[in-house]
Amino acid sequence: MKPIRIVAFNGSPRKDGNTFCLINHALRALQAEGIETEIVQVGGNLIHGCMACYQCFEKKNFRCVQNKDIVNECIEKMRQADGIILASPTYFADVTPELKALIDRAGFVSMANGRFLKRKVGAAIVAVRRGGEIHAFDTINHLFLIAEMLVPGSCYWNMGFGREKGEVEKDQEGIKTMTVLGENMAWLLKRVCVST
Repeated sequence: MKPIRIVAFNGSPRKDGNTFCLINHALRALQAEGIETEIVQVGGNLIHGCMACYQCFEKKNFRCVQNKDIVNECIEKMRQADGIILASPTYFADVTPELKALIDRAGFVSMANGRFLKRKVGAAIVAVRRGGEIHAFDTINHLFLIAEMLVPGSCYWNMGFGREKGEVEKDQEGIKTMTVLGENMAWLLKRVCVST
């Protein structure tokens, strides 16, 4: 049986900031269950938004026609993974523009190519200073749900509070939420991957 793989996309331009900390807590729980993990840095890269050209529907080659950024590499990692984490800090009550561009373009490419995200396990993680996190959380989950992905829950919404780098580590409930999220993802992945 092939190993179960999760890929997490960090939408924060701070490579080692609060979003990264939260991702790592979820990944540790997954690794403890024998699941392979990888983090891809999305935030801080120059990523273009979707041009609504629909070339992905014409070409059907599992790629976005734009090829001067990392999105096609990210799409291929999504295709190969059994589970996907999309994580972002909260910027003006939503995800970062880089993560939103990835969501839009990967979502279209999936739809154009047999809905390859279907029945993969997906989880949103949001870092927040004070407010707006639910909208960011919803933005990510809207991709998962329209793509027919499976979304596990946790003991609270998947968010952690902190402003300065590393401050989220003081949010004990947020850290527990990430750990439980990782455990629930592992449980679901083991059942989904065995049955397919």
